Amino acid sequence: MNSLTIGHLAREVGINLETVRYYVRQGLLPKPPRGASGYRLFPSEAARRLRFIQRAKELGFSLREIQELLSLRVSPSTKSAEIRARAEAKIADIEAKIKSLEAMKKTLRKLTKSCAGCGPVAECPILESLDRNA
Repeated sequence: MNSLTIGHLAREVGINLETVRYYVRQGLLPKPPRGASGYRLFPSEAARRLRFIQRAKELGFSLREIQELLSLRVSPSTKSAEIRARAEAKIADIEAKIKSLEAMKKTLRKLTKSCAGCGPVAECPILESLDRNA
């Protein structure tokens, strides 16, 4: 099994060295032992785990959720239905965020249409709207 220094690992996965250190501190990546040279040497499996973390982040999973997925991944009692349920929950979360973003967009469009873009800033309908108590 090949061992990787933190720099080699970060380059192989295409992430920042400090990101690897952060994941170790957060417990997402096990702290590696030091080699004879004094450098911490990660097993080659660490690259796979980091790619998993990065892909899960791209799909919107939080670091806490990723930690849970990693734990479920290695648990012999985990059923794929548990993973599916978490993915479905993430879909629901994303849909709620999309709904919220759409509402923000609609409000901002309405505000920008009410503003001619000329006149003193003290009479700006956008700023007036933001200044009102909701």
